[in-house]
Amino acid sequence: MLDLIRGKRVQDALSILHFSPNHASIVAEQTLRSAIANFQLKPEHSRIDVDELVVKECFADGGPMLKRILPAPMGRAFRVRKRSNHLTIVIGDKPAQKNTRPTSAPKPVATAEAAPAAEPKKTRAKSAPKKSTAKAKGASADAAE
Repeated sequence: MLDLIRGKRVQDALSILHFSPNHASIVAEQTLRSAIANFQLKPEHSRIDVDELVVKECFADGGPMLKRILPAPMGRAFRVRKRSNHLTIVIGDKPAQKNTRPTSAPKPVATAEAAPAAEPKKTRAKSAPKKSTAKAKGASADAAE
């Protein structure tokens, strides 16, 4: 759900989350509405219109786990980890800048005159494998005769 709203205007993101059938969209919508309210409460942002706001970042991190035990056959117990998440949504008045590297000048193409002539590679002749004359461990010389 967070991938759908990342980089969108806040009003568009709210409509996407509101009409989505996923359960995660309910929690994401509540978090986004809270982020908008927090943004409007700051005095330095009082002049900015809500329609100009953009979702800059949104991500979910793992939160604390509740560890419980479930009975299992033959007197054993299985561990159940009830997971939770931290949901973070960052909004701002300008779209986020993508991390792009500055393009450098194209590398000059080497001409045939500047390139050195390729020499043929020398190959070594493979020698025949050596026959091993080692005896197996534990075998005596009398048994071999």
